[in-house]
Amino acid sequence: MSVTICQSMGFVVSALGIGGIIASTCMDQWSTQDLYNNPVTAVFNYQGLWRTCVRESSGFTECRGYFTILGLPAMFQAVRALMIVGIVLGILGLFVCIFALKCIRIGSMEDSAKANMTLTSGIMFIVAGLCAITGVSVFANMLVTNFWMSTTNMYQGMQNVQNRYTFGSALFVGWVAGGLALVGGIMMCLACRGMIPEESRYKAVSYNASGRNISYRTGPYKVGSGYEPETKTRKGPGYEEAPRSEDGGRSYPSKYDYV
Repeated sequence: MSVTICQSMGFVVSALGIGGIIASTCMDQWSTQDLYNNPVTAVFNYQGLWRTCVRESSGFTECRGYFTILGLPAMFQAVRALMIVGIVLGILGLFVCIFALKCIRIGSMEDSAKANMTLTSGIMFIVAGLCAITGVSVFANMLVTNFWMSTTNMYQGMQNVQNRYTFGSALFVGWVAGGLALVGGIMMCLACRGMIPEESRYKAVSYNASGRNISYRTGPYKVGSGYEPETKTRKGPGYEEAPRSEDGGRSYPSKYDYV
């Protein structure tokens, strides 16, 4: 029962995380204009991974997409790639996890196959969460660097100072979503261990003797010479002792005894 609950909770948490990663990637508020020195402005700028938008005080918003790929910074393109990889891995992990749920029976699928699928989906969720967290962190680092460079130019009195940008809401959504996907993947991996059948686990094998308890005496091997001492036998009525040879040993039958 606990394995089923852990697997179901891992699936739900991972699904929320993947949904958050998709929402964060599609949002336009990855970086917003800093209004610390100018709280009242007629134009408010914010940017996303796919387009930049301008919102006027009248409420009119105009967005313009990035019509270039090679003209964008390399780190910006890396963030795009990380988010896309996280989404693809997350969606594939969700499909695999649906068929691996213990509460769903599909044909005659064995528990070992479900355990392997659960482990695969958990690894996919973990990698997807790490990709999302890494992408958001790289973009945040870019924002911090550009922010302090703009602040330095502003205090030095340079002309044509560009607008400073700070963290947008998409960054926080991406961090939380990546963490949820990571936690969900770990829960799926933990559930996989409990789904492995007992028969498939390696155990120590004890070898027992056959039905009869036979004890073997160990000792040096002695080659018989044909002159072993006579064993004591129980004598009774009608018992006749075998003839002996002249040297005291028991005589062995010859071919003439059977004539």
